Amino acid sequence: MNTKTLSSLSIALMLLATIATACASPAQTLPTPTLLVFPTATSALIANQTALPLTQSPATPSTGDSTALPALASTTSPVSSNICSDPQATALIDSLKKAVTTADGQLLASLISPSNGVDVAYFHNGTVINYDQTHARFLFETTYQANWGAEPGSGAEKTGSFHDVVVPALVKSFNQAYTLHCNELKYGGASYPVTFPYKKDFYSIYFPGTDANGNLDWHTWVAGIEYVNGKPYLYALTQFFWEP
Repeated sequence: MNTKTLSSLSIALMLLATIATACASPAQTLPTPTLLVFPTATSALIANQTALPLTQSPATPSTGDSTALPALASTTSPVSSNICSDPQATALIDSLKKAVTTADGQLLASLISPSNGVDVAYFHNGTVINYDQTHARFLFETTYQANWGAEPGSGAEKTGSFHDVVVPALVKSFNQAYTLHCNELKYGGASYPVTFPYKKDFYSIYFPGTDANGNLDWHTWVAGIEYVNGKPYLYALTQFFWEP
């Protein structure tokens, strides 16, 4: 053989050796990818997420509105209904007069607001006691001793039943020459600011006093009146008079 033939044969043998070595080497193993599979319940949770309700702060209890009226001979508040031209309103006061002068509990109960009851205050700054229609029916019979607040001047506690404390004062006013004033807080001379602590309709049942007593024996009962289903009812009864 010539030299050229031997070279070609050497190259061929070297190629065969390389191929054989490659085939004998172990195959490279690629990492198997990890499949992330969510359980059914978790998948449902993700697919159906529900927004949590917002936490609401407790509502601030309503304390009711109050308006300080200037201490004049008479003051007025805005008329919020037809109370001043409604004969039902004055008829309500006439019925109140009849109820207290005849001790008619059924009649009195029928005059009281079915929504709010009636707030009764014997003193302008005394205890306010609320009566609903059910309890009002027995106010001429019960002997429950309520505390109505401190007597002006002495500061002694005024205690007694509605029948023994409030009724005589109402009867006294109704047996005098009183006048009615719609949404006008009418009163005589006073040593304190005379205010009606409700921004709602009312009538003043006003007795101006007598000359013999220098008009210091004036009395005013304020009858708060509100409408429920188109009918007027009492929601408040507050007394004002001269105090030392």
